[in-house]
Parts: sequence; C-alpha cells; structure tokens
Amino acid sequence: MLLSRCVQIWTLSLFWPVDAVAFNSVNIHFIKHWLKNPAAVGAIAPSSPYLARAMAQPADQFDTIIELGAGTGVITDALIERNPSARLIAFELDPALAGKLAARHPGIEVVAGSFHEQAQILDSLPERALIVSALPFRSLPKEVIHPTTVILARFLMQNVARSLVQFTYQPRTPFDVPTSLTWRWRRVIWRNTPPAGVWELRQG
Repeated sequence: MLLSRCVQIWTLSLFWPVDAVAFNSVNIHFIKHWLKNPAAVGAIAPSSPYLARAMAQPADQFDTIIELGAGTGVITDALIERNPSARLIAFELDPALAGKLAARHPGIEVVAGSFHEQAQILDSLPERALIVSALPFRSLPKEVIHPTTVILARFLMQNVARSLVQFTYQPRTPFDVPTSLTWRWRRVIWRNTPPAGVWELRQG
C-alpha cells in the first residue's frame, strides 16, 4: 500500500510542474485530501483544463446546471466560461474546497456535503437541466453509489430534456442505469492525468 502510494505521488510530480500556478493552496489541499481518502477523491490530480472544457461543452444549451464533485473548481470555471448566465449549483463534499470555491465564485450556489443527502434541491429545478459529474463512482462505497445513482436516474427519467455528463478513467460505463436511460460515449481526453473518457447519459 505504501509503495503504491509513493508511486502515485511520483507519477503526479511528473505531470505537475513545481510552480506557483500548479501548487497553489487549493491544489495542495487536493493532495492532502487525496492522501487521506483516495477512494473518495478518485483521481491523483485535479481535472485538466482540456477535460474541463470537454465536460462543459453542452452547458450553453441549459439554463440550470448542477455540478457534482466540484473539487478544486476546474470544471466549475469551464462551466461558467461556457455559460455565464446559467444558474449553477455546485456540490462538494470537502468543506474546505467548498469554501474556497464559494469565495472564488460568489455568484454560484455552493453546497458543502454529500449530494445524495441533500438531493431535495433537485425537486425545485426546471424541466430542462444539466448535471455535470466528477464523482468517482467506480471507487465510492456502495452505500454512497446506490442512493446517488437512484436519485440521478429518477431525475433524468422525469424529463427527456435532462442530461448528465460524466467522466471516468475506465473503459466501461460509469455506473449501471435502468433500460430507459442510455449511456453515449463522447470522447477520450488524453491530456489529463490519467486520460479520461467523457460520457453522456439521457433518455432514449
């Protein structure tokens, strides 16, 4: 376990230049959080700008966007850049990262805590909405995965105009869904650590 963790840290150092941009206070906190609970983080580095822009690509088609696992805010930044007028609700489990995100973007709604425990927020959303998720479903515990995926599936099945964008580091779909929903492979982002596949989930 210790050897594996050291190898991961060494790999991270190869892709992250040691400068003020890469190792700001937010990214340092990311590393600390990852060392403490890598399964909950699900990655050895924050999403690259290339992955963030790919995840945010459909954002300009929606007035309401929900981001799950906002982390250091790389995807948040891309969503705001893509559609600055949209209502953006960002969920982040880590309170320190959530606080930094709220301070940097006072115009968005940041929810600190677990999404599946505060999902009642979805009840007041309009029929047309986009969910952008960075949650590491393949490494989360079952007691988190099950209620979260049930909530997401129900939300998408309520209206055909709703969509979910999710990335994963594995060559299979991010999580299992009812037959009324379909995963669509969009693209692979090689300029990310590690490379990530972007998927879209919706009805039909």
